[in-house]
Amino acid sequence: MRPLRKEITSNGATVNGGRMAGGERRLQILRVAVRLFSQRGFRGTTTKEIALAAGVSEAMVFRHFATKDELYSAIIDHKACQGGERDPYQIVAEAIERKDDRAVFEQLALDALTQNECDPDFQRLLLHSALEDHKLAQMFWEKFVRRVYAFLGEYIRQRQRDGAMIQIESRVIVRAFIGMVIHHSLNNNLWDRKRRLLKISNEDAAREFTDILLRGVTSTTRRNSLSKKAKGKTSRKKSSR
Repeated sequence: MRPLRKEITSNGATVNGGRMAGGERRLQILRVAVRLFSQRGFRGTTTKEIALAAGVSEAMVFRHFATKDELYSAIIDHKACQGGERDPYQIVAEAIERKDDRAVFEQLALDALTQNECDPDFQRLLLHSALEDHKLAQMFWEKFVRRVYAFLGEYIRQRQRDGAMIQIESRVIVRAFIGMVIHHSLNNNLWDRKRRLLKISNEDAAREFTDILLRGVTSTTRRNSLSKKAKGKTSRKKSSR
């Protein structure tokens, strides 16, 4: 039987009247900090305001996070560990092993789109950090963005050596891919929340962005081979009817 889920109230108590354990309290402060930072920026948010919104004393905030830098680092670490699935390489490790280009890009795109849709506050927080030249932006860059450029760039270079992709600077391809995904998320989360300009599911968006990318970078030989396979599958389906 699954344990009952605890809901945390603004004063730090759970709905069953108990007090939060240290780990729960720390998580509560983190969530409140992310929300306030995403709304007001880092310069516009004080530890006193975080404590007030979390229903704790400012001393309690510093008990869990001795400095603001420690709080910023904890936010990144929390996002990295959330759900146990934030290592982008692990998401596509099997697809990379079998050299499935479509699965590599489509799975990465879908994961990023889903995460940004589920957690728009964190995307806003990252924008604030970049605009304010805040160190959290550099933390995120080092822990996530550079890693994606490294392993995806290496994968692209390997596929170019295999003759499956044309010779374009791998980092240009990575940037084009990330650019499509992030621009789509920014439109949905910031400018067009009602999806008036483009209403499309994350699954469809990931598939279409991958199509656009692969049509541009797949070598002619590889493209012809894939086309023949697709036609063969279509023929077999028709003959079986």
